Amino acid sequence: MAPAPPEVEEQVDRFDFTKTFRGGLEATAAGIMLSLGNPQAGEAGYVAIETVQGSLNGMDGGFALQQSGALHGGKQALQYVVVPGSGRGSLEGITGELHLTIEDDGTHRYKLDFDFEL
Repeated sequence: MAPAPPEVEEQVDRFDFTKTFRGGLEATAAGIMLSLGNPQAGEAGYVAIETVQGSLNGMDGGFALQQSGALHGGKQALQYVVVPGSGRGSLEGITGELHLTIEDDGTHRYKLDFDFEL
């Protein structure tokens, strides 16, 4: 994750990021995150969108993920979904939700629940 110039009258922090997924989803991703607030005080929010390209259970293609997160009173709420209509290649028509857990050591683990709309 790399900081980028701030947005919206320099009040919104911007970050560009890349990821590598391993497991049933073997893929790389690149995206943009916008955030505002004071995460150190346990109060903040962010939105992000990322494109994913690779293989899901042997099906090659890509799709996009959309995140929305809020931190209030130190408690996090997160929504992480497959962007409708974003599937490409063998993943055309994919829908779903990604469930993310972050372990104490910072390791990120995911579970992607997905389906296909015809």
